[in-house]
Amino acid sequence: MTQPENLRSLLQAVANGKVSPEMALDSLKDLAYEPVGEFAKIDHHRELRTGFPEVIWGPGKTPEQIAQIMEVMRLRNSVVMATRIEPAVYTALQQKITDLQYYELARICAITPSNIEPKMEGLIGILSAGTADLAVAEEAAVTAELSGFRVQRLCDVGVAGIHRLLSNRHLIESSSVLIVVAGMEGALPSVVAGLADCPVIAVPTSIGYGASFGGLAPLLTMLNSCAAGIGVVNIDNGFGAAVLAGQILRTAEKLRMKTSAS
Repeated sequence: MTQPENLRSLLQAVANGKVSPEMALDSLKDLAYEPVGEFAKIDHHRELRTGFPEVIWGPGKTPEQIAQIMEVMRLRNSVVMATRIEPAVYTALQQKITDLQYYELARICAITPSNIEPKMEGLIGILSAGTADLAVAEEAAVTAELSGFRVQRLCDVGVAGIHRLLSNRHLIESSSVLIVVAGMEGALPSVVAGLADCPVIAVPTSIGYGASFGGLAPLLTMLNSCAAGIGVVNIDNGFGAAVLAGQILRTAEKLRMKTSAS
């Protein structure tokens, strides 16, 4: 819960003219959190500071803990999201939160409005090398859509059949940011970055034979890419890729607004 003494003092200072509203807003960015039982402290002002609300990491938490956290968060957020939720955990959660949505392939649970419209300009293109990479790609896609971004998907366009990618160059050319998900040798982001005029976020997956070392081989391929303009996130981190893509688009929008205002 927001610390009442600090908030009262801040509001009094604004009322007395000792602190400007802008300075008060900056102070509030680090002020609010709310305990949930003895196991969590909800950072209600994360969206105010970073542009994205807090998201619940599912593994390691019981369904009861996740449900309690979601019920607290829904009082202040239009969208509440939990990642890496397995079907059995969702079944347990559904008994406690009847309006919970489940995106099974992405393993994401969310409390959402009935209709989520994109609120940001730009298009996030999400490419996956193989069907086996789809779960990570969908984690990125659903995260971006629930965060208010427009998404277009292109699946199974890995380098083993490069013509599948080249026949869909229109998606690459129309995207503002690209998320490219690949396992095995992880070559797809390098190829895409050689065709794209926008940032490319590479996501290595743990898909592959033994020598891929659970995603380490594609991770190193992506880090060592000779194509410029690639950023790499952690293995299987579709969520992190979506947030990074969103931050790129939000930054572009802020710059556009500053330019138009000047």
